[in-house]
Parts: sequence; structure tokens; C-alpha cells
Amino acid sequence: MSGRTKQRAAGNSAEYLGISSNEKILTECYSLYTDRQNGLLKIAKALGLRLLPPRKKITVMLMGNHSAGKSAFINWYVEEHIQKTGVAIETQGFTFVTSGRKRESLTGNATLHLYPHFQSLQEITGVADYLSTEISTSKQKRFSLVTFIDTPGLVDGDMKYEFDVEKTLVWLGDHVDLIFVFFDPMGQALCKRTLNIVEKLNEKNGEKLRFYLSKADEAGHESDRQRVMMQIVQELCKRPGLNKCGFDMPTIYIPNPNKPSRCVNQIEEICKTIEKTINLMVQNTLNQLEEDCQTITETVDRKLIDDRDQVIINRKARIRHFLFGSLGFLLPLSFLTAFIISCLSRESLAAVTGENMADNLHFWASAVSVVWTWLSGESQLWAMFLLVCFSTFLILLSKIYKGTDPTLSKKERKKLSEIQNYVEDVMKERKVHLYELYLRQCVSEYDFS
Repeated sequence: MSGRTKQRAAGNSAEYLGISSNEKILTECYSLYTDRQNGLLKIAKALGLRLLPPRKKITVMLMGNHSAGKSAFINWYVEEHIQKTGVAIETQGFTFVTSGRKRESLTGNATLHLYPHFQSLQEITGVADYLSTEISTSKQKRFSLVTFIDTPGLVDGDMKYEFDVEKTLVWLGDHVDLIFVFFDPMGQALCKRTLNIVEKLNEKNGEKLRFYLSKADEAGHESDRQRVMMQIVQELCKRPGLNKCGFDMPTIYIPNPNKPSRCVNQIEEICKTIEKTINLMVQNTLNQLEEDCQTITETVDRKLIDDRDQVIINRKARIRHFLFGSLGFLLPLSFLTAFIISCLSRESLAAVTGENMADNLHFWASAVSVVWTWLSGESQLWAMFLLVCFSTFLILLSKIYKGTDPTLSKKERKKLSEIQNYVEDVMKERKVHLYELYLRQCVSEYDFS
């Protein structure tokens, strides 16, 4: 290994030091796609394929009525005071909370630039001025693999938003991995606007929805919590598509050591849900990597096979072109030659071609002359016309076979073979390594071996 290679390997080790296996897998998969020299995206583009790079994080959208505890949950998960919290409607727009190398706040178009796959959201709802991003350096829990979207608090009545909040939430629901709906038990749990949006989200993204009774420690006694949950569940079940059996609504609240509560806190269930979704994304990313490598290999195989087939087709076409063209010119020329030879004496012909050749040519010319004399004057004209037409037909037929489709050059075939070998050897080895890394975190090394 060269000194530069060792230095790069040491740099990679330092880069991955202290991060989880899932984060390492997703980061390395992303680099396999986006590498400027040998990335799968560049390879696929050269082959006329379109691949999408894998995501390095899952996206979780939090929604609910105002003061339902969405921002407070994000602060608790990140273990940093990022979002403002309070009884007032603090969140007026959509805030993306994600991890990065340094603490920073972005607004408007900077957020759209950071998340290019949300560019069309601006065209649909005109919400760009109400987007912001908070970047935190926190490494708590699984935050390095999660992007939260904190949404505006939903209220009924005359409350108006500067953008179409309903359309925006439904659009985001199609592009996130999880949707957490927080119901505040303090009088706003049955917000009709929230229930209406949940109903629309359920039409296409029901599997992403998770419902939680937030601030459960403030709901009074256990009987009060049960009554509030029953009311919420009853309202949800009235909506088409939401009346499913086994409706689950864990009770959660932000733990406070200075304010102990006897209420069961299931906030860790949210962390488990996030972790399961991350694991699922890792599996899907590895599966997609394998499928894309297979697609590239099969595409190269098909191109090489098609090129070999085309070479054979072109060779046959050239042979037909030569044969038909030769016959088209030689046929009338041979009859003309026969008439010229028949006019020459055998002695003069033998002096030029030799005795044996002169005999053969003289016999052939005599036979043509005899056949020609059998024809009457009008028949000779028709024979001449048919001969010219047939010769013309052969020449035209040769022109049809003259055109051949282009084939790969030797350099292009070599490049395709190199791509195939690189994907099958290098990519396959790294892919197997990533699978092993993922499996080793799922089972003990003893079981894995």
C-alpha cells in the first residue's frame, strides 16, 4: 500500500471514528453513488441509465395542534434547546432540524438549496419564505440519521396562514418516512383542522402515521387521560379509513426530574420507531445498491451482446451488398463481352489468352450468340430490357444492404468491460463488506461467524 493510500485510509478511519454502523453504511453507500471518478451515478449516466443516490437520513414530520409539544419533543430528542416552546403559536412555518458539523440557522431559499428534492414544494404552495433549517452538532440518540420537520401548530376558527398549510402538509406526507401526530389533551386534541389533514394523509400514507397523546402528565388522573384518549380515538374512527382495529396511541411527555409523575411515559417508543425506520432504510439502501449494480452489469452485458450481434449483421449486409452489386454490373457486362468475343477469330483470341482459355471463352460466346439468334427482333429488345431492369434491381438491392448500423469501437468495448469488472469486483466486495457490517450489529459476532 502506498503512503498516499495509507494516509487516505487513516483519514477514512478518523472520519468514521465514533459514528454508528448504520451511519457508516449509509455514508459509504452514498459515496459509492456520488464518487466523481467511479461513482454509480456517473457510470449509469454513461450507460444511459438514471439512478437516484440513496438518502443518508430518514425524515420525520411532526404535526398537531398548537402547543402539542412538537418542538419540545425535538429539543428532548436532540438534547439541545433548538426550537422555541410555549403556549403561544411559536412555529409559524416549517422548520427542518438536522445534524451537521456546526450550529447554524438557514432560512428561505437556503433551505430549498439544502433539500433540492423539496424544490417543487415552492411551486405548489409558495411556502419558501416560511421554510427554515436549524443545524445542530448533537450526536444524541440517532439524531445524526434523522431530519425532523417541525410544522405549524394547527388551530380551528379564523386562524389564517400565509400559505396553504393543508396542501403543504399533504405534500410533505408523500416525501417523508414517518408522520408523528401529537394530540394535546388540554382542550385542543379534537382540532378539526388536524383531523381533516390526518384523514387526507391517511389516504396514501397511512403506514407512515403514528399517533401520540402528548403532555400526558398534564392530563390529570388516569381516568382523565383515558377519557381524553377515548374521545380522540372515537373522533378518528369516525373518519373513513381511520376506523381500524387495534388503534394504538401511546402516552408521552417530556421527562422532568424536578416534576415526577406517576403517568406511564412511552416516549421511548418513539425512539424505537425511529430506530426501526432507520434500520429499514439501511436494508433498503443495501438492497437498492445490489439491484443497481445488477442493473449496470446486465446493461453492459446487453450492450456487448447487441454489439456482437450487430457486427454479424453488418458483415452479412456487406457480403450481400458486394454480391448483388457485382451481379448487377457483371451480368450486362458479361453479355456485352460475349458479343465482342464472338466477333473475334479463335486464333487471335488464343494469341491473347492461351489455347485452353480461348476454347472456353469461344464456346461460351458461341452459346450466347446462338441463344440470341433464336430470339426474334422484338424478343431481343424485350430480352435487353429485362436484362437492364434485372441489373438495375440488383444494383438497387445492393444499395439497400450498403447501410450498416454503427458498432462499438475496440476502445468502447474495452471501457464497457472495465466498467463491468469494476462493478462486479470492486463494488461487489464493498457491498459484501457493508452487508457484513450491518449483520454484525444485528447479531453477536459469535452467531454471525
